[in-house]
Amino acid sequence: MEWVETIQQFNDEIFTQHTPFSPPSLMWDFLRLSVTACQAQLAASENKLQCLEHIHAFQPLPHQISCALEVIHNLHGRAVLADEVGLGKTIEAGLVIKEYQVRRLAQKVLILVPASLIIQWSRELGEKFGVSCYAPKKHWAWSEYDVVVASLDTAKREPHRSIITAIPWDLVVIDEAHKLKNQRTHNWKFVNQIPNKYMLLLTATPVQNSLQELHSLITLLKPGELGNKRNFVAQHLISKREPKDAQRLRDHVSTVMIRNRRFDGQVYLPDRSVKIVPLEFSPDEKLLYDGVQQFLKEAYQDVTKHHKSVLPLLTLQREVCSSPYAAMISLNKMAERIHTSDRQAKIFTLLEIAQQIKYHTKTEKVLELISTMNDKCIVFTEYRATQDFLMSRLQQNGIKAVPFRGGFKRSKKDWMTDLFKHNVQVLVATESGGEGINLQFCHYMINFDLPWNPMRLEQRIGRIHRLGQQSIVQIYNLSTRNTIEEHIVALLVEKIRMFEAVIGEVDHILGDPQIQKKIETDILDIALTTESQEELKNRMSDYASTMWSRYQSGRQNS
Repeated sequence: MEWVETIQQFNDEIFTQHTPFSPPSLMWDFLRLSVTACQAQLAASENKLQCLEHIHAFQPLPHQISCALEVIHNLHGRAVLADEVGLGKTIEAGLVIKEYQVRRLAQKVLILVPASLIIQWSRELGEKFGVSCYAPKKHWAWSEYDVVVASLDTAKREPHRSIITAIPWDLVVIDEAHKLKNQRTHNWKFVNQIPNKYMLLLTATPVQNSLQELHSLITLLKPGELGNKRNFVAQHLISKREPKDAQRLRDHVSTVMIRNRRFDGQVYLPDRSVKIVPLEFSPDEKLLYDGVQQFLKEAYQDVTKHHKSVLPLLTLQREVCSSPYAAMISLNKMAERIHTSDRQAKIFTLLEIAQQIKYHTKTEKVLELISTMNDKCIVFTEYRATQDFLMSRLQQNGIKAVPFRGGFKRSKKDWMTDLFKHNVQVLVATESGGEGINLQFCHYMINFDLPWNPMRLEQRIGRIHRLGQQSIVQIYNLSTRNTIEEHIVALLVEKIRMFEAVIGEVDHILGDPQIQKKIETDILDIALTTESQEELKNRMSDYASTMWSRYQSGRQNS
């Protein structure tokens, strides 16, 4: 190193001189040179990560390295990593963990993640960073192992809770940290009790329902930074979603938060090609759809009149666009609850129509599309009944496929993912099953059913269109003409512009669970209170324009 050579040269000059010199003065000069050289070396080290010399399995991207440097040198190891979905928050956290290990600043590391992601985190840290992790099953393991990965739900239960809160952790990492948005919850209170020197909170949606959620996250990282909640509201907020001074709040948040976005140009991802596949229902399918629509309109009037829940109607409206088998589930449940003979008779008629359908337009289109693909494909459906039928038809046509759904245990999810990667062509996944899985090796997606919320569609796409993807991603959205589904496509694509790279900004508006629920009930109301396709088209277009205005407003405040 240059500073070592400078000191060595200085020593040589001292001890080869024959003239008298003053030892105190010489010692002072020596110390001054040493301190200066050390400061120079420290400044140089702050511009790079020492851990990169120990990482050989992959090359971190520039924005990930920059993020880790920012966390370590400017945010002092306490930060919210809020990159958009698929940009590598796990890699950024891994870099920070490894860097602190290399610098001998972190030995005890606690990583709390959703249960379904424990193995994924352990593999990622082990294979890419050489960080050995352990998933504790016994209470003694928390203190026995240096780096542990566990679910938040397991960790907060006794006897684990008492053991964890008694250990002085060097670094605590929380994935899906939006679960800590409320200080009154057991999750927040538990995490707040964990002793720690450094802390990372990972979430793509740091704000979901209210700007007050920022206060909860920042208080975990820097207690007292924003005062108490009452002071925060008084100083920063006009309403729960509108800041008094957006720039001032951003400046405050930037002291703990790092957010990389696709549209910033810092991150390269291959293009994605989105194709709408218009379909025509067969006569029998159209008869079922029209019959269900008429039934729903009559039921909707009764439900709204008596202020009952619209959820069963919403579910049936979406199921009938998916498959007759999915619709039959809800129709049977309704028949059990309804006691009026006239209403029951209508349901039995619809069930009889559904059972007689022989040709399933959507399913046959999926088979046709997959037959043209010489590659992996994931098919998303909302409903278990549709998933089962799809699996049956794929098998009958000699196409190897595996299912993936939320009810699977963690080990089975990992097994299905491995089978998809190495042995079969198609993964048929439900909405809940698609959360948290990384499928960069897959290049095709078919959305058999379209979610009624744009962010959920983006989250689906984020499973394959993420860092590590090497090819253009091909996405097919199935859309049946003259149904509500046709207009959902217009809402998602034409007005909201879901497939533009700028979509990441929408999460702050459409990531709000209350808005998600409102979108679904609004669309149901439009669908069941219109008398013609033309009126439906116009009302959906107007609604889409309203959503676009909300998006633009959110973009200005983000």
